[in-house]
Amino acid sequence: MSEIRKTIVIIGGGPTGLMAAQHLSLNKDHDVHVYDQKPSVGRKFLIAGRGGLNLTHSEDLDPFLKKFGPSEGFMTPFIQAFSPSDVQDWAADLGIETFIGSSGRVFPKDMKATSLMRALTKRLTAQGVTFHLKHRLTGFDTKQNFRFVDGDGSNITVAADAALFAFGGASYSHLGSTGEWTSVLTDQNIKPFKAINCGFDVNWSHILLEKFEGQPIKNIALSFQGETARGDLVLAKYGLEGGTIYALSRALTHAFEKDGSVSMQMDLRPDMALEQIKQKLSAPRKKQSLSSFLKKRLHFSPLETALLREFTHKNADQTPNALSIAIKNLKVTLTAPRPITRAISTSGGLALDMVDDTLMLKSHPGWFAAGEMLNWDAPTGGYLLQGCFSTGMAAAKGIEGWLSKLRTN
Repeated sequence: MSEIRKTIVIIGGGPTGLMAAQHLSLNKDHDVHVYDQKPSVGRKFLIAGRGGLNLTHSEDLDPFLKKFGPSEGFMTPFIQAFSPSDVQDWAADLGIETFIGSSGRVFPKDMKATSLMRALTKRLTAQGVTFHLKHRLTGFDTKQNFRFVDGDGSNITVAADAALFAFGGASYSHLGSTGEWTSVLTDQNIKPFKAINCGFDVNWSHILLEKFEGQPIKNIALSFQGETARGDLVLAKYGLEGGTIYALSRALTHAFEKDGSVSMQMDLRPDMALEQIKQKLSAPRKKQSLSSFLKKRLHFSPLETALLREFTHKNADQTPNALSIAIKNLKVTLTAPRPITRAISTSGGLALDMVDDTLMLKSHPGWFAAGEMLNWDAPTGGYLLQGCFSTGMAAAKGIEGWLSKLRTN
């Protein structure tokens, strides 16, 4: 290899690897190669953006960082160094204008992932990044060179001065995040993968499913073990899905590991206090059905009334006090989290104590790891993608520092 120009191998063409590749390829002394086992890069990124690409979130950094739960301390320096505002500036530099939605989430103005991915890959190509598609890492030789199998089944050995593993987690396996990399990094402490940002099973009645399957449950609040999330849900055939329940998925999945069955609270009128509801329902009901009464007094939809009936006993007290309490604190029993194959992301992966504060593997100088393959997790809504961008940038700067030491030694 040249004493000046250094070869960098990045394995994984998702947002983490591509962010690192963009930064590293700014230096003309870096020869950057991105390897991905799929025929194109950014596949999960593009799928995630079909409903409107949520790049990050605009809330203050302190509450933002709290969303990372047990890994907050680990993630804080990386997100402080490459923050949500930095992500917006990065998109702007690629020609992608962003805006902040009413929920505080940050989106591209055209709401599309394709425009951003097209601009990013164009920039990477212009900066000299070489893409090696349909290449799967199979291991290493005795000199710690990288062994790949390409799309034709040929074995390829690659030497590098530095490397970044950006494999991803173990969800959306058809898009490349298979978790199979765990069989390659066998000398590392790897935590079992678990579904996160996933829906949960509910034993719906046949009557409810026949009438309401696929319908949205609007503007509710969910609470579990002191955590609360506001927003919408979708009544799926299997149970409940949507960003509101994803936000509680970390606590819910942990509870399932202990208890096997979990109940959470649903507030059907989070913008109204209990006494307000009770006052509304204290009007004479006369001969009105429950559905008609709730529609008139609280603007309940048929689905909301059906949910109230679904989770209360058929002979339950229907006095204003009892109804108000049920509306504000409806007990919803979940039976299981969805499997990893149906989850948006996963927890687990490479234990955080396997890397140093530059994200370099402690046991392999010059090898770095970033993104979802590390054992941190975050909810959707911009937090998960921000974590990928920030750790990708941190690893890129770590590689810069490592190569700088090589040049001076």
